[in-house]
Amino acid sequence: MAARHVYIAMVFIVYLLTMMGIGAFFYRRTDNMSDYFLGGRTLNKWVAALSAQASDMSGWLLLGLPGAAYLGGLSAAWIAIGLLMGTYLNWRFVARRLRQYTAVSMKIITLSDYLEHRFRDTSKVLRLVSAVFIVIFFLVYTASAFVAGGKLFSSVFDISYSLAVILGVVTVVCYTFLGGFKAVCWTDFFQGTLMLIGIITVPVVGVMTLGGPNAAAAILRAAEPEYFRVFNLNGSSRGIALWAAIASSLAWGLGYFGQPHILVRFMAIRAAGDIRDARRIAVTWVTLSLTAAVAVGMVGRAYLVQPLEGVAAEKVFILMIDGLFSPLTGGVLLAAILAAIMSTADSQLLVTSSAITEDFYKAFFRPKASELELVWVSRATVVIVAAVALFLALEPESSVLELVAYAWAGFGAAFGPTFILSLFWRRMTRTGALAGIITGGLTVLGWKQLEGGVFDVYEILPGFLFSMLAVVLFSWSSASPDEEIIAEFDALAREAVSDV
Repeated sequence: MAARHVYIAMVFIVYLLTMMGIGAFFYRRTDNMSDYFLGGRTLNKWVAALSAQASDMSGWLLLGLPGAAYLGGLSAAWIAIGLLMGTYLNWRFVARRLRQYTAVSMKIITLSDYLEHRFRDTSKVLRLVSAVFIVIFFLVYTASAFVAGGKLFSSVFDISYSLAVILGVVTVVCYTFLGGFKAVCWTDFFQGTLMLIGIITVPVVGVMTLGGPNAAAAILRAAEPEYFRVFNLNGSSRGIALWAAIASSLAWGLGYFGQPHILVRFMAIRAAGDIRDARRIAVTWVTLSLTAAVAVGMVGRAYLVQPLEGVAAEKVFILMIDGLFSPLTGGVLLAAILAAIMSTADSQLLVTSSAITEDFYKAFFRPKASELELVWVSRATVVIVAAVALFLALEPESSVLELVAYAWAGFGAAFGPTFILSLFWRRMTRTGALAGIITGGLTVLGWKQLEGGVFDVYEILPGFLFSMLAVVLFSWSSASPDEEIIAEFDALAREAVSDV
């Protein structure tokens, strides 16, 4: 192994051992399902905010988005704008109401629990359908994180892609298996901090190396005159195609309202009163991170001599670190990619595990299972889900951004409208919720298989709209909710107003 690889490996080992230590620490503090999946609802505002955003951004923040900016220039900022808007609105309107609603019963551990309680669904059909879509889309989402890990390890250590993916999977599974939700959230807190440092440092040093902002901009304009045009997406600079591309990019923001691994942080925050400060922390982190991610891609286009094409552009962050920094410093910054990957994969594994354990195993097979049995079933499920996602991730030509986009759309369309309306519309019914989840999920699954014309629009947009329409139509066409449901909704609505 080359000397540079040795230094980087040392940094990675120290980092990974630290994360494993956190998992081991919380292993002895995990006694029941609430501890394992919600951390006993004790997250402070800093941990809740950084954990939510670190688990949200994943490896695509340091690989996928910089790659898109490298290829498309400043027009990639539309995705960042959509995500920033979605982050703010989700924290502003959804977080408090969801925290209050799920605190009504301490038995509400998963989002399926919430839906079942909200609509008093004794048939368990709503729980089953939501769990099915959670498992489907999280397998794809988790696979995207493992693909990012494979690209990192294979690029840095010059090892086979398959071996690189396996190394990343083993690490994430170990501390998620041990410590559960608190381990995941505290590691996400540290990983979110490292991600922010890394994503800001690389473009700043890159610009300084090129001679300053003006020199970097001159290089880019000489190479690609359209590079700084915001209204130039996918080769379109006018007409319907341009506005469809802009709408597709901004529609990324709609995905936030249905992401289980983000929403569960709202359920676990210590008190509803902490949400305002947590929102400010989260929005600040996202603003800095997304801006820097776009900058990485653009500065990388000016810095790298050898041009990158296609999915290879997603390695721009790695290649810049390799050229700009010493092995030791580079190892720390490369660990930011590892942090991004792990912070998302662990959360996805945990939420998928909770869906399988609570919504399949306990609901249909072992309703009287003990808390200890359920915790161990959850740990076993983490391993099984990781193995399936690993299989999906073994294709080396996979695009991190494309995989994330598919899963993001699936969750946003299937669950976004249902959760929003369930929190703010008292007339919504169980039938409406079921119709919204099925319509949104199936729209994304079907839309993705079609190409050309209107089907080039990002699938989250039609999926979200059709899901919203289905919730409204099926709710109005079904019987009104019971008085008990209405009374609970009104009481929580009054409480939400008094807390503002």
